[in-house]
Amino acid sequence: MGRVRRLWANLCGGWFQLRRRFPAALLDDMAAAITAGERTHLGEIRFVVESRLAPLDVLAGLDAAMRARQLFAQLRVWDTELNTGVLFYVLMAEQRIEIVVDRGIAATVAADEWDAICARIQQHYAGGRWREGSLEGIARANVLLAQHFPGTDRANPDELPDRPVLL
Repeated sequence: MGRVRRLWANLCGGWFQLRRRFPAALLDDMAAAITAGERTHLGEIRFVVESRLAPLDVLAGLDAAMRARQLFAQLRVWDTELNTGVLFYVLMAEQRIEIVVDRGIAATVAADEWDAICARIQQHYAGGRWREGSLEGIARANVLLAQHFPGTDRANPDELPDRPVLL
């Protein structure tokens, strides 16, 4: 997507529907799914939905992938004991989904597995199924993390908040 199209999307896209697409009840269900999943593995999941980027940021070249990495650092998703943080980032205005994983996960789980989760979420979102896409993405991440980083007899503290963040 070119810079002018991205600028237009961030100015006029469906970003204003943030609260309609992600109502409190859905955020509650997403938090519950993250909490339940984290009981089965050693990963830590954060989910962020941003309505749009500032026009000056778009003109400066900021894109969804860079913004996801910024938020990964800002929200301290990297700061888990086992380096098993996962950030889901949704940029509504551009209909982009990014998943950023910490180095402990990146060393074990292939990037194409995360790409497949992004693609599946995107399919749901494109059809207006925001609830299904979000919950399926979390469920698939939980399965993947449980497969590669199963919960053990070791204490597994909840290191990051489970409630999704709306920006």
